[in-house]
Amino acid sequence: MITMENVCKSYKVAKRNAGLKEACKSLFHRETEKIQALSNISFTIQDGEMVGYIGPNGAGKSSTIKILSGILTPDSGTCMINGRIPWKNRIQHVKEIGVVFGQRSQLWWDIPVIDSFELLKDIYSIPTPNYNRKLEELTELLQLQEILKTPTRQLSLGQRMRCEIAASLLHEPKLLFLDEPTIGLDAVSKLAVRDFIKKMNAEHGTTVILTTHDMQDIEALANRVILIGRGKVLLDGTLDDMRRTAQSGENTNASLDQLVADLYQNMNIL
Repeated sequence: MITMENVCKSYKVAKRNAGLKEACKSLFHRETEKIQALSNISFTIQDGEMVGYIGPNGAGKSSTIKILSGILTPDSGTCMINGRIPWKNRIQHVKEIGVVFGQRSQLWWDIPVIDSFELLKDIYSIPTPNYNRKLEELTELLQLQEILKTPTRQLSLGQRMRCEIAASLLHEPKLLFLDEPTIGLDAVSKLAVRDFIKKMNAEHGTTVILTTHDMQDIEALANRVILIGRGKVLLDGTLDDMRRTAQSGENTNASLDQLVADLYQNMNIL
C-alpha cells in the first residue's frame, strides 16, 4: 500500500537575463527563485490498483514519482510504501519497484538487449531460475524473440519501449511506475503495451501508477484518476467523476482530450 500525507517539495531555480554581462554578473551574485513543486499532497493507493496520475506540464507529477521511487526527499510530510520510507530504505525499496520512463532508457545503448537484461539480473541479484522463467514469459508476451540480440540503438521506438517494460519487470516488482510508456508508439504497439499492462495487473496483482498525457491510455488502463495541478491534488476519483466535473452540463459530446483541456481551464491550472 502507498500512503502520502501532506508531502511538500520545493526547488531553488537560478534566474538570469541573456548576455555575457549578465553571465559574468551571475558568477558573483546569483538570483534564485523558489518553486513550490508539491504542496500538501495526500493520497492512498491500495495494492493491485491501476491509477492514472495526470496534470499539465509542471504540475508536479515527476516530483511525486521521484519521491515515491526514493530519488527525492520531500521537504516535509510522510510517505510509506509497503511499510518502508522510500528515500531511507532505498536498497530494499528498489527491489520491489519497476520504473519505465518513456523519454529515458535503462538499457545500455550499444550492446544487445539481452546483455542489458543480464546486467540487470546481476544488479537486482535475481536467482537464475527466476530470471530464466521471467525472461521466457516476458519474451513471449511482448514478442521480443527477434530483437533480443539487437543493440538498443538499432531498435525502433516501439521495439525499445517493449524492451524497457520487460527490463523493469525482470525482478518481479510489486509496484510499477509508468511515465509516458506509449509516447511516440504506433497504434499497434500502443494496443500491445496496454494489453500487456492489463495482463500483468490481472495475473500478478502488480500495482500500476501511470503518468501520461495520452488520455486513451488512461481510459484503457486506469480505474482511478488523480488530477494534480500547481502542486496540489485537485481531483481523486473515476473517469466519470472527471467527466462530470469538466462538463458541468455542457459539451457532453466532447472527446476525452477536450474534456481534460476544459477541466484544466476550469480549474485554472494551465
